[in-house]
Amino acid sequence: MKDVTLRIASYNLQKCVGLDLRRRPDRSLEVIAALDAQIIVLQEADKRLPPRPAALPAYMAEDAGWRVVPVGAPGGSLGWHGNAMLLRPGLVVHEAEPIELPGFEPRGAIRVDLDTPLGPLRVVGLHLGLRRRDRLRQMAAIERALRALPPCPTVLAGDFNEWRGASALDATAQSVHFVRGPNSYPAPRPVAALDRFALSPALRAVATGSPRAQPARVASDHLPVWADVARKD
Repeated sequence: MKDVTLRIASYNLQKCVGLDLRRRPDRSLEVIAALDAQIIVLQEADKRLPPRPAALPAYMAEDAGWRVVPVGAPGGSLGWHGNAMLLRPGLVVHEAEPIELPGFEPRGAIRVDLDTPLGPLRVVGLHLGLRRRDRLRQMAAIERALRALPPCPTVLAGDFNEWRGASALDATAQSVHFVRGPNSYPAPRPVAALDRFALSPALRAVATGSPRAQPARVASDHLPVWADVARKD
């Protein structure tokens, strides 16, 4: 019997500004559509300066058939500290909230609890800091937030900003295991797996991947990554 899988993708949009220095949210959506995912976790989906309006406008995502999960702040933001989540039809959102993260730079994460073909699923979208000590503190904060909730199969997805492998983060995030996936940064010639997935013990990754063709190689400085996730027997 074939596994029931759910494709989850993560993409750092770089505010929809490509390596050609053009802001092209339509191009970003073209890359997203080609991933054929049911859940897309985004980073840098908003512009940098307050009130941080969306770099990827919600109406464009909705016109392309996506549902934008409402976790954002006022002022037209698509998400929380640039983290956002898009869903294909058929997934039911039960709860969505931001998670405050410590650190030198303003950072945050989002947590969304869903009904999916895999059953109940919790997806955390995140973008960790540039300094390792901040990343470890941020992972610890996410762990504390999750421990305060009822148990649920969980996926962490996002830009972990970790160049030297996930071992240090893995030791901090003891409720999940990191998935070995493709390199995603920099987009023209990826040498680092900054964009990753981590799964709770009830889940496994059946396959992972990352597009290498245009326009993905120019639409952002990161390539998107995806994972086909299934429940363990």
